[in-house]
Amino acid sequence: MKNKLFSKAIKIDAMLFDVDGVMTDGKIYSSNNGECFKAFNASDGLGIKLLNEFNIITGVISGRDSESLRHRLQELDIRHSYLGVQEKLSSFNEFLSLTGLKPEQVAFIGDDLPDLPILKRCGLSASPKNGSADLIQQVDYVTEKSGGDGSIREVAEIILKSKGFWDMHLQSLC
Repeated sequence: MKNKLFSKAIKIDAMLFDVDGVMTDGKIYSSNNGECFKAFNASDGLGIKLLNEFNIITGVISGRDSESLRHRLQELDIRHSYLGVQEKLSSFNEFLSLTGLKPEQVAFIGDDLPDLPILKRCGLSASPKNGSADLIQQVDYVTEKSGGDGSIREVAEIILKSKGFWDMHLQSLC
């Protein structure tokens, strides 16, 4: 399994992910005036920053949109965002067209059925361990971490390790 996973991961030049249930734990907190709040994991944020540092393109495709999400995406320098989309595969295809990448060069992490069309098409598909049972059966990798609790970081590390970037990063810290 690990060899097959690394053989897919080494081809990855972009990593895209869903937001609710992947970047967050899926809970949406709403104030009395309708303002939404979400919690983001710092470990996932570092994983995204490391992908960016090693020129792995990052992006999100989400059915929801919010100011807090837009702020977090800007903080993490995520330049490709498709927010408030209902049919996610068309956004994935738009991303491929814009970047010139092939599906096998893109990893995607999703947690529920709207993500399935992309997960079936991309080069490396993953789901957090608390993703939909029907979806988990069809992905290349199920993370040990739950959504919003480091699942993005986990897949980012797999990609970075497959390319030798992880060791380079560790050596730069010493």
